[in-house]
Amino acid sequence: MPLDPAAYLPYKDPDDFIREVTDRIWVDRDIAYIVDNYEPDSIVHTSLGTVVGRDGVIEGTTMRIGSTPGHIGQAEDVVWEARGDDAFLSSHLVFSADEHLVDGRNVRVRKRTVANCLYRRGRMVEEWVVRDELADCLQLGIDPAEAARALRFQGYTGSMTEEPPKDVLLSGVSGPRPDEFRPECEMVLEFIEEVWSQRRLNKINDFMVRDLFLHTVGDRTVIRPERYQSDLLSLVGAFPDAKFAVRDVQTHYSERHAGLRVAVLWTMHGSYRGTAAFGPLTGQPVTMLGVSQFLVQEGRIVKEFRVYDEISLRAQINAARGDGPDVEVNIY
Repeated sequence: MPLDPAAYLPYKDPDDFIREVTDRIWVDRDIAYIVDNYEPDSIVHTSLGTVVGRDGVIEGTTMRIGSTPGHIGQAEDVVWEARGDDAFLSSHLVFSADEHLVDGRNVRVRKRTVANCLYRRGRMVEEWVVRDELADCLQLGIDPAEAARALRFQGYTGSMTEEPPKDVLLSGVSGPRPDEFRPECEMVLEFIEEVWSQRRLNKINDFMVRDLFLHTVGDRTVIRPERYQSDLLSLVGAFPDAKFAVRDVQTHYSERHAGLRVAVLWTMHGSYRGTAAFGPLTGQPVTMLGVSQFLVQEGRIVKEFRVYDEISLRAQINAARGDGPDVEVNIY
């Protein structure tokens, strides 16, 4: 069923819609446009918790732009998929390369953000957004532990508290999805279960090409299966019981973006009782929100963009220890 133009007008398609709406708010600084763009009861899930209501988005956007007035992000990819005949779910990969004045010198900071957005008839209904805040810390010379102590994890509500969908290829947290590119989707889901959750790291070669690229947090690029294995182990080492749950999937084929991309909204669930990478162990459970965009060619994964917020993860661990500020901070 073709997508009703009411889903993305006055733009030519959902890709164009996402690019232009984001630029209008975040580059042109038309913050008031959020009133036209978001439903009053819209819900946004971030790495620090859930924002309920459009007013929270307006306030959070104002604070974030005010704290980084020179910031400009640019769409690196938009993976979108229909949700019925008048709605779509987009996975918007944003790249930024800003300059910050630090101690009298210009410091360049590269980072990525992903916003998964559910739009119905041109209005935002629900959003899941993750930012690579570790990249800011590493490139600006800020201690990640100190940055996390200034944040307060406020917890999740709504769909983030529910069990993940039983058949995410049939219906994710954003609703029923078209059954497109099923073999490639099944391959990606099997990869996440076998390699990420079960730790069958030797099976990476069954799913990924030898000359793979992983662009991940801290503005790091990882190549080759052996280094992909090491990176995954560094992620789960602090949470040895970690499992990954897929909450949504969308696909899109575009020659402009090198073919088929499979975007996956996931959560990692584990207990901080492994390596003490983030201060004293707590043994307490954590939930980390993340998005990966996989480029699939000839049935194999050739590239992954993975974004999650390590600084917010630290703040969540701090909250279990009773550390961190008493006052709420901007979580958008």
